[in-house]
Formats: sequence, C-alpha cells, structure tokens
Amino acid sequence: MDPEALSAALLAIVVPLAEARRPGAADGLSAADLPLDRPKNRDHGDWASNAALKLAKAVGADPRELATEIADALAQTPGIASVDVAGPGFINIRLDAAAAGSLAKTIVDAGAAFGTNSSRSDEVINLEFVSANPTGPIHLGGTRWAAVGDSLARILTAQGAAVTREYYFNDHGAQIDRFARSLVAAYEGKPAPEDGYGGGYIADIARRVELEYHGDLAALDAADLQEAFRALGVQFMFDEIKASLHDFGVDFDVYFHENDLHRSGAVDRAVARLRELGHIFEADGATWLRTTAFGDDKDRVVIKSDGEAAYISGDLAYYLDKRERGFNRCIIMLGADHHGYVQRLMAMCAAFGDEPYVTLQVLIGQMVNLVRDGQPMRMSKRAGTVVTMEDLVEIVGVDAARYSLVRSSADSNLDIDLDVLQKRTNDNPVFYVQYAHARTHNVGRNAAASGVDRSEFAPELLTHETESALLGALQEFPRIVAFAAEVREPHRIARYLEELAGLYHRWYDNCRVIPLGDAPVEAVHRTRLWLNDATGQVLRNGLALLGVSAPERM
Repeated sequence: MDPEALSAALLAIVVPLAEARRPGAADGLSAADLPLDRPKNRDHGDWASNAALKLAKAVGADPRELATEIADALAQTPGIASVDVAGPGFINIRLDAAAAGSLAKTIVDAGAAFGTNSSRSDEVINLEFVSANPTGPIHLGGTRWAAVGDSLARILTAQGAAVTREYYFNDHGAQIDRFARSLVAAYEGKPAPEDGYGGGYIADIARRVELEYHGDLAALDAADLQEAFRALGVQFMFDEIKASLHDFGVDFDVYFHENDLHRSGAVDRAVARLRELGHIFEADGATWLRTTAFGDDKDRVVIKSDGEAAYISGDLAYYLDKRERGFNRCIIMLGADHHGYVQRLMAMCAAFGDEPYVTLQVLIGQMVNLVRDGQPMRMSKRAGTVVTMEDLVEIVGVDAARYSLVRSSADSNLDIDLDVLQKRTNDNPVFYVQYAHARTHNVGRNAAASGVDRSEFAPELLTHETESALLGALQEFPRIVAFAAEVREPHRIARYLEELAGLYHRWYDNCRVIPLGDAPVEAVHRTRLWLNDATGQVLRNGLALLGVSAPERM
C-alpha cells in the first residue's frame, strides 16, 4: 500500500465520521488535506496522521476520541496491520509486511515513471536561469544556477508542468561596450581599459575576431573597429558559454536577446499596457511606474527625462512578453546581489494584474567558494580573476560538480571541498550515492550468475528491520519529488538519495540476495532481488532529476 492509497483510505473513513457529527464539515475535503508523515521513531509505525487534531474543532469533537474512531475503522483496512492512538490524538499506522513489501514490485514495474505525476499539468512555466552576461566565462555563481536551474526544470517536468528553459542574453548596455573596448585593446596590444575585462580569454577572443573578420580591421575607424569587435566578440563569447553549458548537461529551449526588446517596440507596448491600467504617470519630464501602490519603497522611472529607457523598462517588456507567450508561471533565478530587486519585480507583477510570488517567482542564489588543500581557490587559469565552470569541471568532473552544487539550499552560501569531491570514499556524497546504484547492479549480476531471478515475489517475506526501513524510504520518493517541485528546492532530492543510499548499504550488509554456499534459492532471495532492483531504480530516477549519471560499475 503506497501513501496515496493510504491517504485515500483515510479520507474514505474521515468524511462520514465528520459528516455524522456536523453536516457539511467535510465539504471540499481531499486526501491532500490529510497528510501522512513518516515517524522519526520507526517503533511508532510506518505512517502517522494528525487528521483528528486538524478536524476536531471543525466537527465539535474531542481530538483523541475522534482519533480513536478513525483508528478503529482504519485497522479494518486490508494491508494495515495495526493502528494506535498516541498523545492528544496522533494516529500511528503500521502496514503488514505484504502491503509494505508490495511497493518493490510497484517500483520495478513503473521504472523511470516512478516518482512522476501530472499534478502540475496546468502550469506552463518559463524558467529563466544563468543568463550570465556574454562578457566572460561562466563563474561559480552562474555554474550553481546552471546546476540548480536545470535540476528544477527536470523536477517540475516530472510533476507534469510544461517547462521552457530560457536564457536572457544580455547584449545591450554598458557592460557590452566595456567588453568590446577590452577586445580592441587586446587586438592593439594595449592594457585592458581600467573599467574593462582582463584574463587570457579576452586575448583569445580578440585573436579569433582578427582571424575570422571578413574585411580589413586596420582600415576601420575607432567606432567601426569597436563595433566589429563587439558584434563578433559577443557572438564568439556566447558560443563558448553555450558550449560550456552543453558539456555541463544544460541546454536551453530559448535564448532571448535583450536587444530585441528595444528594437521591437516591446518597451512601448509594456508602458502602454500599464498606462491603460492606470499605473503610469509623468513627473519631472520622465515617465514613472507607480510601484509604491504595490508595496515597493519608491516609484520607478521607466523612461528618463532625456528619453532613454531606464533599466526597469526592459524588465517590464520582458515580463509582458513572457505572459503574452502563454506562460502562467514565470520563475527567475538571480544572483546574491539582487535581493533588493525582488520587491520592485513583485510590484511590477501586481501592476500588470498578476499575483506576486505565484505568477512571478524570484529565487536568489548565494555565493560558492571552492576550497583546495584547506585554502580558498580564487584564481582561474583562463579568466584570471574568478574561478569558472570549466575550472570546476576540470578538477572534479561534471557529475561531482553538478551534485555538489545542488545538494545544498541555493539560498545559503556554499563551500565546496575539492579534495573531498576527488575521493572515491563515502566522504564524497556523489560517490556514496553513485556507488549504491552501482552496487544494486553488481548484486543483480551476481544474482543472475547464481540462478536468482524475479520469477517469484512474496512481499510478506520482507520482514527484516533493514527491509522495513528501506521500503519506508522508497515510499517517500514521490512525495519528496513533489515537495521539491512545490518549494523549488532540488537539494531535497540529493539529501534524500544520500539517506536512501545509507539504508541500502545497511540492508546489503544484513540481507542476502544470493544463498550462502550450496543452500537452495528460495522465495525470499527472489523477493529481495525485487527490492534490490527497486532501490536501484529509485536511485537512478533521483540522480536523473539532478542531471547526474547513474553508473552500473564503479
């Protein structure tokens, strides 16, 4: 019996009990309103419910008395071994071995689909992440968002959402001018401008422009020379960024050019829409958006008095463009220095008539620090001033890089010990999880060689305490994935996988799939092979959600 079936059984019992006490009290009640929890102490059972405590006041009942009635009825449900009432009205549920063990076959039969559902099929999501300026290689902050953003896209898709991965290509503004001037300086053999960009990659890009420019660079005046290096240099830099992301396992569905907003009239359309809604006003020769009406600390200039578009104008146009493309959820992942920007974005969302934190959501990522030999790593071989995605991947590989960046909450600072990630020991979390998966395949290979197959399944034989713990963790996977999607936190998948790997290793040490010596193959061995393979499937599914490989041999 899986959690969904148990929740449905609980709902079928609770509704008539509530209605009998107070007609209408159960109107609209669903299984989602009666959550089940895994008791921290497994001696308390497989599942716990506080349904009686939540409903007692609404139906005018004593919580413990209501809990006892629910428990008595639930105990008659097939697959439930016992139900106890604890404290003021907590309900502890223990499944019988066959009901608990049947999950192993359910997982194997479901395969890659286990943990997926269609609960978010009404969500059309634009997920914008990385969006690093095309003025240099991707630094560690962008690398973290690449890993987290791609994982979040996979998780949301697994819950039925239609997700578009989008990269906002910032090819408009002062930073692009500084980049172009830096390239020209490198071409001319001069030092980088004081406000420009340094590092070996600038010289590399400048040489590539020189080689691939169709024409005579020496014949160009200063303005045309800078434009030539700007156009080709940005293209070449962005080609490198896209190649690095692809090698990191991250590809985007849409590359949206900021320049298009200003060339297409999108800014004017956004201002016109907001003016129709009554939120635009003129003052001091400038055009303003009245964001204070929606919780911002001050109103924002959209068009400056000199006619130039202010920075927020691009945000207005870009957000409206996403909504006009049919997205009913817009998620933006921003760097640590953007905390102060969230409220004005939410005010913008409200000004367009949408629901802040629902239609528009902003995730803020914190800094990443690499540690090697106990010391911070601060310099890149190529970029010079910052450590890049390529640096991290070169040292530890894609799998370890992605996993280490995803396994902690993105809104907290992250220190990554490179020495640990290079170890093939249990201290290395990605090795620990991948090794557990590889071990399930090794058990399968050895089982086949010993004549143990899945021709028989007797879940009532899975009675060892490590089997109960392992099955309990496997049951949790769909709920963990669903919750990770709801709170936008992929790290919950990684932490779950580490716990599951630990439970599997303990089970492996205590329960044999292959008989000892010349002992015959029995039903328990065949059934344990189902459990072994189910664990491998869940580890594989979880790693896939993080974009990390699941090796069969290590």
